[in-house]
Amino acid sequence: MTTALAVSGGHIPGFHCPFRTLTGIPCPTCFLTRATATALQGNLVEAVQLHLFGPAVAALLLVWSARGIMKGRLVHPPLPGPGLVVAAPTLMLYWLLRLVAHYGVGLPAFPSQ
Repeated sequence: MTTALAVSGGHIPGFHCPFRTLTGIPCPTCFLTRATATALQGNLVEAVQLHLFGPAVAALLLVWSARGIMKGRLVHPPLPGPGLVVAAPTLMLYWLLRLVAHYGVGLPAFPSQ
């Protein structure tokens, strides 16, 4: 643990989700950064527990990075539209299912922090 994290009590300083701050409800991408980082460290079970899309985003980042290294360019074109057309509604459906499970049924669909 670095000194900054030790001083802050283990919390990474920075911006918090504005949606969650205003409503108290996690947004569709809450916990996705942690899930992606966890997947990149090889802990896929914990990554999926944090956010189902974490391992997929980690895989996309690895492919995107490898392509950048092979092409020798840091700037890449944006992701193709068809992928976003599928990913956005799927993310929203996943979020709605988590909301119903967590707030409607009482299952722990979101991490405590």
